[in-house]
Amino acid sequence: MDNDYYRLNAVSRFKQLDDEIKKDLDSMVDLVAEVCSTPVALITLIDEHTQWFKASKGVDIDCTDRELAFCNHTIKQDSLLMVEDTLLDDRFLDNPLVTGAPHLRFYAGASLTTKDGFAIGSLCVLDFKPRILDRHQQHTLKILAKQVMNLMELNWSLHILQQQHTETQHQKIIIEESEIKLNALFNSSKDTHILVDRQLNVVAFNKAAAEFVRETQHKKLAKGKPIMTYSDPEVVDGLKKMFDLAFTGKTIQREWLMRPGTKDERWKDLQLLPVKNSNNEIIGVALNSTDVTEKRYQQDQINIQNAALTRIAIIQSHELRRPVASLLGIMSLIKLEKLNKNFDYFDMIEHTIKELDEKIKGIVKDSEDTLNAPMSIVA
Repeated sequence: MDNDYYRLNAVSRFKQLDDEIKKDLDSMVDLVAEVCSTPVALITLIDEHTQWFKASKGVDIDCTDRELAFCNHTIKQDSLLMVEDTLLDDRFLDNPLVTGAPHLRFYAGASLTTKDGFAIGSLCVLDFKPRILDRHQQHTLKILAKQVMNLMELNWSLHILQQQHTETQHQKIIIEESEIKLNALFNSSKDTHILVDRQLNVVAFNKAAAEFVRETQHKKLAKGKPIMTYSDPEVVDGLKKMFDLAFTGKTIQREWLMRPGTKDERWKDLQLLPVKNSNNEIIGVALNSTDVTEKRYQQDQINIQNAALTRIAIIQSHELRRPVASLLGIMSLIKLEKLNKNFDYFDMIEHTIKELDEKIKGIVKDSEDTLNAPMSIVA
């Protein structure tokens, strides 16, 4: 049949039944056999190649080939299928179950149809002699078939719920473990991290942020409080503008000098990062800051040292060269005039040498100051 692929998927839901539902199904076949006065009653499932007996009375096997199954005809129709004498029905008179053991002569079956419309098997009764079911027995067989299907679908639903519960518990454990690891990483960071909502109220923060606020503001950082209550009044306006920009979707990053000229002076590398939900809507801003005070002072010291080296280079290239050039010129004059005693070259030489000596002393002092200067200052 055209929809057999989907029907087989429906059959697969009910192949594994819990022990409790099996007891209920056994009771159902006992009841239907008693109502219909037949020696055999079955609850069957029809898969691609096999008819499986999920509950049975009067047989000691658990399956047959699908091509031999009477129920294979039952699932193809909506109404009850009743065969009063198999030897008089062209569909069954040559069936090995009729011509040989167990020599079936009577069959009546009602299909088991799922709520989504797939006939997966049947509730049926069989006998070894021809017979007929009265109207009451036929009605009871159809009603009990619906109850069997209800029981099986209930069992399947409970199984799915249990599976989902197990998966949910497993996911919950994974999430809790992830949160523990994330919190450990979050709180072990030396950088400060604060998350605020659109009303600029604190939503979350790490240990470093709480310690920084306690040390600099002498306040306790708390969830639900406005972030601006933990900021110096002179920076509130500038900080609010940065938050406004971040809520437009821009990432803000800058260096910020906090509490200049005080013992709490700090240089912070400040970053405001928009936080979005699954719908790509901005729901908050993450304020992250790194203390770069030491780095900043190191850079200032490097700049001072570079300036000193620049001064030395200027002296070497210009000021130091001038007296040397003068001295060389004087020496040339001495050679030309052959040491004329009427010109006091030696006074000029002495003055030039003294000038050169002063310059050299200056170079030495600048070099010593540069080399002895500390490479870093911790605020």
